[in-house]
Amino acid sequence: MRISLTAALVSLGILLSHSVAAAEPVSRSLRPMQRPAGVAPVPAVATVARPQSDAAASLAADTMARLNLASATPRPARSLRPKIRPAVVQASAVDTTPRPAGFQSWINDFRPRALSQGISPAVYDRVMGRVRYLPDVIRLDRKQSEFTKSTGEYLDSAVSDTRVTNGRSKAGDWNRTLTAIEAQYGVDKRVVAAIWGMETNYGGYRGKTHIPSALATLAYDGRRATFFEAQLVEVLKILQHGDTTPENMLGSWAGAMGHTQFMPTSYASYAVDFTGDGRRDIWSDDPTDALASTAAYLDRMGWIKGMPWGREVVLPANFNFMLASGPRKLPSEWARLGVRPADGGTLPDHGPARILLPAGAKGAAFLVFKNFDVIKRYNNSDAYALGVGHLGDRIGGAGPLRGSWPAGERALKRAERQELQTLLTRAGFSTGGVDGKIGPNTVDAIRDYQKRVGMEPDGHPSVALLTRLRG
Repeated sequence: MRISLTAALVSLGILLSHSVAAAEPVSRSLRPMQRPAGVAPVPAVATVARPQSDAAASLAADTMARLNLASATPRPARSLRPKIRPAVVQASAVDTTPRPAGFQSWINDFRPRALSQGISPAVYDRVMGRVRYLPDVIRLDRKQSEFTKSTGEYLDSAVSDTRVTNGRSKAGDWNRTLTAIEAQYGVDKRVVAAIWGMETNYGGYRGKTHIPSALATLAYDGRRATFFEAQLVEVLKILQHGDTTPENMLGSWAGAMGHTQFMPTSYASYAVDFTGDGRRDIWSDDPTDALASTAAYLDRMGWIKGMPWGREVVLPANFNFMLASGPRKLPSEWARLGVRPADGGTLPDHGPARILLPAGAKGAAFLVFKNFDVIKRYNNSDAYALGVGHLGDRIGGAGPLRGSWPAGERALKRAERQELQTLLTRAGFSTGGVDGKIGPNTVDAIRDYQKRVGMEPDGHPSVALLTRLRG
């Protein structure tokens, strides 16, 4: 869900405080974070975030006709037949595996808490009576590995030639839908398509874990009981509303669902019924509601229509690296400092932008706008946002990145980041604490050290920097 090479996502790293998604990119499912503080939710029973545009209304009618559905008739449940990646965790609706005694006791104890939040006794008993304890979910939750790929390696995988080719094909197949969604929400349709590609390979990897069982297992486990109980209550509300059935509610082992991998609480706040059939169905083989929900999410996070996510740039030989990841300037101001688009031409003043150096001074450079940070609200990772932005550009016809990536570079593990902070502090450059998080204080300490030893002060926590500090 809410991957910088700062940490990992669900299968590859450090967890966000409000989401089972982590701060770093991974090769598996990603999904929106839980609703940020200060952002009011869309009512859970709302079918659309705002009135449909003419294009959206036309598309909805066209979709209903194409699916041979009457607008007043709920969409029938359809089987999901995705290509499932390895290590899926399944719980069949007819599974007869005995539940641990403690698990059944927890289900009984959870019942009054769920009913107090609006779940009917009949729905609770029907759904929870058939959930199963999934030990593999606990195993996967315990074994989340750290993300250690370089940004270049990550982008090679995230924006592979195959994913680009498939993305162009899918974007063509669903162009009418994506165009109507863009007209409704103002979010670039290529970015929506790219998130679809990043999350589930355009619907091919939606997961086959029974979501009610997975969330019940994680809530019973207790490590993050409050979070997973909240997710499970929203799942029960979804089923109570009739958006899908327990049998069709399949997804990742950590609870993310649908074509664009929404966590249940994010679904409650941002999912929309774009087809107009009365259901916010992100599980269907038809991706319309899922794609529209993703656009609605980005819209609510502050997407600015007409603004790009960013652009790869070339820095001048005398560039002041103290400006990297720092002040925001208009592209015209950066141009006066010698910064130019890597593919030539000029970059219009879409708004203030900052220089991003995901691999430090020796790697590719980017000028990123506010919409880059909006993408990060979907997953708080620079690498993920770069992947989405670049994949969207490639789907739209752009070529590969031109910049290079330092050989042998990778993200530091948490223990290495803590060691880096310890060594910097010991050398007289305070990081404000040793927590393994590369925040502004650590970046400033890195730059001060780099200036002292004659390195480019890019503030990047590299393997080379740690090696030098160890020496």
